[in-house]
Amino acid sequence: MAPTLAAVVVAGTLLTTPAAQGLTSVPTTTGDSWNVHDSAIPGLDTGSVRNTAANALQGFGGLRVRVRGGKSPLNGILLRGFGITNDGRDTFTTSRGVEVDGVVVQRELRLNGSESYGRFFDSFTNTRRTPIKIDIAFGGQLGYGTGVNRAVLAGTSSGDDTITDADSWASWYSPSSGGGSASQNGPSATVVGTPGRAEAFKTLGNFLRDPFRNPLPTTGDEANHPGLVSQLVIKPGETASLAHFVVTGRSEVRALAGNPIPAAGTEVAAVQSRAADLAVSPDLAGLSTGEVCSVVNFDPRALGVRPKTCARTTYNAIRVPVAGATPAESLVTTSPYDVVGKSIEQLTADMEAGATDAQQITRAYLDRIAAYDRGPFGLHAVLAVAPDAMRQAKAADAARKRGDKRPLLGIPILVKDIIDTKDMPTTGGSLLFDGWTPQNDAWQVQKLRESGAIILGKANLSKFANSGHFSESDYGQVWNAFDNSRSSIGSSGGSAVALASSFAAAVMGTQSGDSLWGPAGAASLYSLRGTDGMQSSAGTMPLALIQDYVGFMGQSVGDLASLLDVAAVDNPEDVLDNVANGHRPADWTAELSKDALRGKVIGVPAHAFDDPFGSTETSDALRAKFAVFEKAGATIKDIPVAPAAPSMGDLGSVWSEGNYEGWKQWLEAHPDSPVGLDQLTRASSGWTEEEQRAVEAVRVDYRNRLAAWMDDNGVDVVLYPTELSDVHLNDSSGNSFGRRDPQSSDAGVPTMIFPAGVNTHDQVVGFQLQGKAFQDAELLGFAYAYEAVDNGRVLPSIAPALKYDKHASPRAIAPMDPLADRHATVRDRTREARVS
Repeated sequence: MAPTLAAVVVAGTLLTTPAAQGLTSVPTTTGDSWNVHDSAIPGLDTGSVRNTAANALQGFGGLRVRVRGGKSPLNGILLRGFGITNDGRDTFTTSRGVEVDGVVVQRELRLNGSESYGRFFDSFTNTRRTPIKIDIAFGGQLGYGTGVNRAVLAGTSSGDDTITDADSWASWYSPSSGGGSASQNGPSATVVGTPGRAEAFKTLGNFLRDPFRNPLPTTGDEANHPGLVSQLVIKPGETASLAHFVVTGRSEVRALAGNPIPAAGTEVAAVQSRAADLAVSPDLAGLSTGEVCSVVNFDPRALGVRPKTCARTTYNAIRVPVAGATPAESLVTTSPYDVVGKSIEQLTADMEAGATDAQQITRAYLDRIAAYDRGPFGLHAVLAVAPDAMRQAKAADAARKRGDKRPLLGIPILVKDIIDTKDMPTTGGSLLFDGWTPQNDAWQVQKLRESGAIILGKANLSKFANSGHFSESDYGQVWNAFDNSRSSIGSSGGSAVALASSFAAAVMGTQSGDSLWGPAGAASLYSLRGTDGMQSSAGTMPLALIQDYVGFMGQSVGDLASLLDVAAVDNPEDVLDNVANGHRPADWTAELSKDALRGKVIGVPAHAFDDPFGSTETSDALRAKFAVFEKAGATIKDIPVAPAAPSMGDLGSVWSEGNYEGWKQWLEAHPDSPVGLDQLTRASSGWTEEEQRAVEAVRVDYRNRLAAWMDDNGVDVVLYPTELSDVHLNDSSGNSFGRRDPQSSDAGVPTMIFPAGVNTHDQVVGFQLQGKAFQDAELLGFAYAYEAVDNGRVLPSIAPALKYDKHASPRAIAPMDPLADRHATVRDRTREARVS
């Protein structure tokens, strides 16, 4: 069968990467490996396990700590910032204690590669003068969805199918598609301690959401996220520790590293057997006597130390520097103007009225970046800020006083860091380009500057835009703007989080697959993936040549229209944008009418709102919002699924070289790049001009098929969701949300992204309206009409407005440092007695 446009997977980044790239991986003797989130790149630093090669764990071993009555921003979230460092072998250790409302938390993970288990040793020290009661959830993600990758309880130490405080361990597996006892992915078991101890296990919570208030469901996607909750009361100055053991096994349906496939059920039985042994005789090798005596989730008899020994042992747990997150009420700004949630229209009106100026606005954004984005507990959305940002603002104010009426005068905008800026490095999120600054601005950046905009800085991203699920670069991983335990989605997650958190007035991102609609949807923002060629991609590092699209995210439909008026113009030097010549609106605001939806028919493709994970909270919330379209005068109509993409035929091999060709063209246009053509990882002659035109023609064919599909079904526009499930945690392995992609990226038709409120879990939700080629401006009008009836935008609460302090000094903002934690020292315990 000939490949289709959608079926051919464009190769990933073809550039070589530094040896230090990636998670720290520890192999096992069975051919498996554990990939640990330590402080090395991308610096997630949770101490959890992103995954094993057999996928037994998929973001597991994380900690949530709730201090009763606590107010720290870290209270209850997925903890991070430990400076966790690997010893080069099998041990990961805290080099920086994390303080949560008076409790200092330290982690150590020691892996036994020969028996495929890990010991998580977590200590909690009370630094206050009064006892502290804390709840601790240990857990994470063991599977996803409701298909063969889901995690199902395989057994407990008490032999039943319910986890209670009578259990010392519990195990999970993923039933294979053929049924029976075989595990699709590797099974796992977690040892919680001696039964009957509240310090070992109190309740089973939902680690995806607040596990202290939400029990773990037994069905659906959320059942994949067990949180084993225990309860501690710690006396002043004392330390209590928990030792959890996690055992993993191999898949029972597929080979691993050349080893034979295990018989069905044997790996499940093996992890249960190992867990049972560890529950009775926990592995305490390498722990000092003081550390062993501090363990509270095992009966002292199981620990092998005498009570008298512990009674005379002094254990000073805190042997590392300690850091904590500053409460929002203690953070200040040096600007009297509050920028939170302000649109371009509002900012411009206030500047023209004399209520503020560009310098106050820019200072306010910079103060918010300094307050909420930096450090081990920040959002990590902004890689760097322009060193002349305030000078740009001062020049904008002077120009306004002279009568300058440019449309974006004094408006600060952040740019995704694969888009060229002549005054700041463009890294692609890779150390390969660290510190390199292009000679020229990308075309659209140039247009923004000409319109008076302030290019405030560069937004973090998925390295070279490779991921549609996370935004993880060599400089750090972006956290969600609404829940700082979750993913931002990728690859434009930094752009989306920065805008949602009011770090700028607007942002630039890119999309090859879902990287405008995914991050924008997860951040309650507006965006447009326009028709192919509508906006020039010149000056942007490539992922999928021709399919790449460089666009904006904004805080309103009107903001998008203002940005497009400025930047969606023909670039004579970019042949890829020629397809839109003659089709660009002269005025993008002309279609913005409250009546734009009146009389329109909106098609809902079959299954478009069915979450592949099996959840319904988001789809239910979105279906309820269909009434908004009807109130605006539209009709909702069910239609069949979209037609398949056309066959690529003999162009299949050409299309598969698109990533190479994209980089080849980019490097030829950037002869001063620190990376040369000779560093591409595989040889290719590149595309001929005829081949490039032929690939474009296939996309035109697909656009025509989609137009015929819409006409045949009598619809003016097609409706899709953004996310279809709650977004997963940021340390999960690869599927951060339920998705049903529209055809916009594969065909190059426009899709308008806009927010639609929240679901019953208070997760933001959003729509996409997809149209025919060059229906772009009309789609903005449809979203405008929806917004007029029900403005669905939501502002996050984790980065509230800063208090104004006219006596404070502005905080400097250093570029994000990819090496900050990589050389952290391993905790020194050499003076303590050890248990062999």
